Amino acid sequence: MRAIVHDSYGSADVLHPAEIERPAVGADDVLLRVEAASLNIGDWHLMAGLPYLVRPAVGLRAPKSRVRGMDVAGRVEAVGANVTRFTPGDEVFGVGEGSLAEYTTARADKLEPKPAALSFEQAAAVPTSAVTALQALAPLRDAGPGERVLVIGASGAVGGYAVQLAKTFGAHVTGVASTAKLDYVLSLGADAAVDYTRGDITRSGERYDLVLETGGNRSVSSLRRLLAPRGTLVLVGGEGGGRVTGGFERALRALLLSPFVSQKLTGLVSVVRQDDLHTLAGLLESGAIRPVIDRVYPLAEAATAMRRLTDGSIRGKVVVIP
Repeated sequence: MRAIVHDSYGSADVLHPAEIERPAVGADDVLLRVEAASLNIGDWHLMAGLPYLVRPAVGLRAPKSRVRGMDVAGRVEAVGANVTRFTPGDEVFGVGEGSLAEYTTARADKLEPKPAALSFEQAAAVPTSAVTALQALAPLRDAGPGERVLVIGASGAVGGYAVQLAKTFGAHVTGVASTAKLDYVLSLGADAAVDYTRGDITRSGERYDLVLETGGNRSVSSLRRLLAPRGTLVLVGGEGGGRVTGGFERALRALLLSPFVSQKLTGLVSVVRQDDLHTLAGLLESGAIRPVIDRVYPLAEAATAMRRLTDGSIRGKVVVIP
């Protein structure tokens, strides 16, 4: 089968097309014919081998897995002996092992039937980013309507879903983005949009019940200025901290400080679960949230799509189709 692979860590230049064997199907696995895949910043980190903290798990000197890509939408080709939820021909979406290819495998508990209202490209743009946003906003689901929420990075993949989900949960949402993307953030349903290029947003004097930062590098102490006395700070990703620890360093600092202040400070490392995919499928079917696709690339241009993850130009998601 055709796939995009890399045999060393580095920039998107290390990615190249290759003919490889179809993945084997384990007893708990599903073999998918990939109709569409989408990219996340996590794919870029695994390609680059950064931060170094992750390399013991993914390969010290070279990647253990040659094929990048996690998010996927496709058709079931075959199922393992223990799989009863799906049968060949089913249309599904979720996360797999190397989706930048014609075929990939996924655990059955990482998949959900594709909403009929969505194309494969739209469904592929959902899993990791939308699940991360859903898990980050967990405090809102119990708090009731009227909470004040600030989403920093509201034009990005996670941030865009966070704006929509927070509105679904009844919150008053302010999104932070660059000048060129403010109208886009408002189109997602945000009540207000703030331009981070026009000053230090942490000194605005505004206070929020929940602040979600999706990839910035502002200090924990400065972000606390945005919180209500018992507000919650959720850090997702982050590109600061250097090549060794990356954004994990800031998240650890938040966790260590949290027991000593009235606010809740936390970092989120999301894990895609079937129940979250099921929740999102219902919201997508009802039209409460929608995937936003910046551009669709053919598999041969996957390296170009990967480069865009770090250039600040994307609104929503980039999708790759084989």
